[in-house]
Amino acid sequence: MKYTVKDLRSDFPDDAACLKWLVEWLYPDGIRCVSCEEITKHYPIKGRKVFSCGRCGHQVSPTAGTIFHKSRTPLTDWFYAIYLMSTSKSGIPATAIQRQLGVTYKTAWRMGHQIRKMMDAPDGLLNGEVEVDETYVHANVHKRSSAKRRYGRTGQRAGEIVFGMVQRGGGVKVWHVRSTGVRVLQPIIRQNVKYGTLIHSDGHKSYTTLPRSGYEHRTTNHATGQYYTEDSYTQNIENVWSHFKRGIKGVYRHIGHDYVQAYANEFAWRYSNRNSWNMFWKLLCSVDKIPSMK
Repeated sequence: MKYTVKDLRSDFPDDAACLKWLVEWLYPDGIRCVSCEEITKHYPIKGRKVFSCGRCGHQVSPTAGTIFHKSRTPLTDWFYAIYLMSTSKSGIPATAIQRQLGVTYKTAWRMGHQIRKMMDAPDGLLNGEVEVDETYVHANVHKRSSAKRRYGRTGQRAGEIVFGMVQRGGGVKVWHVRSTGVRVLQPIIRQNVKYGTLIHSDGHKSYTTLPRSGYEHRTTNHATGQYYTEDSYTQNIENVWSHFKRGIKGVYRHIGHDYVQAYANEFAWRYSNRNSWNMFWKLLCSVDKIPSMK
């Protein structure tokens, strides 16, 4: 059974239910009072997102260190926005969140980017068979036509460079990089792919020396129109790029240079969790894994 909006409203009808879940998730053994230096009974304070120690009165905010920190937006709206971003295949723009929640565009935009912070890459090293590839993403699709006239059919030199690797049957990791040179790409591969793994790529020169680093390497020569052989192909990572580019062009329309990595992470997260029984719960349970709350 798919998790629907009805299920969301049933599980989280109000802010109290959202806060109750957050406390149970963050403090499965109970809240440890800093003042009492032990786990004590805490009680919610009406009208506030805090709990008070029943022994000394010291207050704890479960939202501290999460994407909900210091936000006046109701938790029910946050949970609904998380539901939308986790279940929308091609993403959802801030204007859509704005219309559905009745918040300002500034609030909707901030909510979207805070939620993207929870869309982290798979843990550990990729292994088995891994496909690697780089692509050019035009952050502003309206400038695509001028890029074509200046640089040719693809206009690739005018785009932002995104490098990715996907484990067949597993997850994908992506990076917004400054170039496609061997000194940029190969260190990323060595840091994220297990030694001895079979790597598939196109004929790009940055991958030709991978065997020297201890990897088995197979290629398909896209320059000659070869995209699939019995020994090698890169269709999975190409599929990731296809969804990413269509999402930027058809949904978001324009993204800033500084946010290419955030949007790439969003599409990579959906791909990595495509077989998850419930993507909403998968994302919601990452609320305590935010590395930075800038």
